[in-house]
Amino acid sequence: MSRISQPWPPVEVEPATVHPKAPQPGSHLGIHFGECFGCGDEIEAGLHLQSTVGEGTTVYSKFTVTSAHQGAPGLAHGGLLACAFDEALGATVGNLLRRPAVTGKLETDFLRPVPVGSTLYIATKLDGVAGRKIYVSADGRLDAEDGPVAVRARALFVRVEFEHFSTHGDPEALQKLAAAHEKAKREREWDINP
Repeated sequence: MSRISQPWPPVEVEPATVHPKAPQPGSHLGIHFGECFGCGDEIEAGLHLQSTVGEGTTVYSKFTVTSAHQGAPGLAHGGLLACAFDEALGATVGNLLRRPAVTGKLETDFLRPVPVGSTLYIATKLDGVAGRKIYVSADGRLDAEDGPVAVRARALFVRVEFEHFSTHGDPEALQKLAAAHEKAKREREWDINP
């Protein structure tokens, strides 16, 4: 049986334009919310995904698979790998386009096992924009930026207004997030390096 590959993106798109206030290439993307399972530092078993802006419309992320992330003995859980890609793809959309967006569709192709103890290097790129739809894709390589591809993903994100989060999210968590952003803003104001 042969597999028929669908074109990506599946519709005509405009090139994704990086927002003028997006982080510059080489910038490390910090934690957007401490309790985020993907990038946060407050959940011990979280992914602790770390991301850096690349050239153009790319972002590079990585995370190390721990025993808390396994499905089959000694191997990463497939759903957890999908979670890692969702985080990496979302970080790319949010940081480069500077627009709030949510995952509309996530498709993953698992090409080889990802063992506990290995590090997955995820290279993500914006593929295009069609109205509110944002198309993005990624490759995840084992143990090195040029290692064998273990997982591929592509996703459709949908641009939303901030009210999406204030209407459907936890008000206490949103207050925590706002306080953390305000604290970070105050700390940046005191940076007096020439």
